[in-house]
Amino acid sequence: MDLISENLRSKQLLVVDGAMATELEKRGIDTSSDLWSATALIEAPQKITAVHRSYFEAGADVAITNTYQANVAAFERQGLNRVQSEALITQAVRCAQEARADFYASLTSKQRALRAKVPLVAGSIGPYGAYLADGSEYTGNYSLTENEYQSFHYPRLALMDKAGVDLFAIETQPNFDETRALLDLISQKFPHQTAWLSFSVKDSTHLCDGTPIAQAVQYFEQYKQVTAIGVNCLALEKVEAVIKNIKKKTNKPIIVYPNNGDQYDPHTKTWNSNQNSATFSELVPLWQAAGARLIGGCCRTTPADIADIATIEKIGLRHKK
Repeated sequence: MDLISENLRSKQLLVVDGAMATELEKRGIDTSSDLWSATALIEAPQKITAVHRSYFEAGADVAITNTYQANVAAFERQGLNRVQSEALITQAVRCAQEARADFYASLTSKQRALRAKVPLVAGSIGPYGAYLADGSEYTGNYSLTENEYQSFHYPRLALMDKAGVDLFAIETQPNFDETRALLDLISQKFPHQTAWLSFSVKDSTHLCDGTPIAQAVQYFEQYKQVTAIGVNCLALEKVEAVIKNIKKKTNKPIIVYPNNGDQYDPHTKTWNSNQNSATFSELVPLWQAAGARLIGGCCRTTPADIADIATIEKIGLRHKK
């Protein structure tokens, strides 16, 4: 079932959640290892649940599971066995599901009427480049065979599907060949599932690996299981131009969730604060006007940013009425 379209029948904008690692760091989790935010699955899964809850409280309609960097190979590289690794991925889904259930149970019927009809848990599938932990998700500079990509991604997809995610979030994808392999795998092995597809881009017209955005979007337009398409993990100021280029090639809902404006150095794995960045409050109306229907935040964003997006959505709803 296409739950994104189901929700968009009653809402002009679906609000996606924000950064996980940033909020875990505030709660004392060290995210400097290759596992990044997935470290918390080992050390303190209850803190992941708390972060998900904070985003629902801020107005998010969609929670993205803490599995971007979590895969069986990555956990095994840290010394865990396969059974332990699989359990952690399942736990990541449970954290989001528990946060959703507890939060929505606390709402009144009037409050629920203002939220998504079907609040979603999207299972994050980061690229192979994220597993490399060297910034490759921002370059796409790696190459495997189709079978190798599919063998890498299948265990995580299967575990999250079994755990009951509402859809897959195929995100921060810099490499066209990998993304084709992923969507072919989903169509073959998970025909009942849907997914959003979110690219990592180097500019407003190209994926990080140099593939033209127009070519990539047009290619994935054929996949009925892809129920939204867009970009994430880019600077706020670059979003509008990318939306307009995507809009030319698709009738699917467009999803965007950029960083907060700070600048990332993949070599030192550190962020440099950008005090002159624009804000979500300033830019979200422009993104909506350009065609975005799902908007959230990626690295360094906070519940406050998501609350800003949700506020804009509510203002738009009042104007529509």
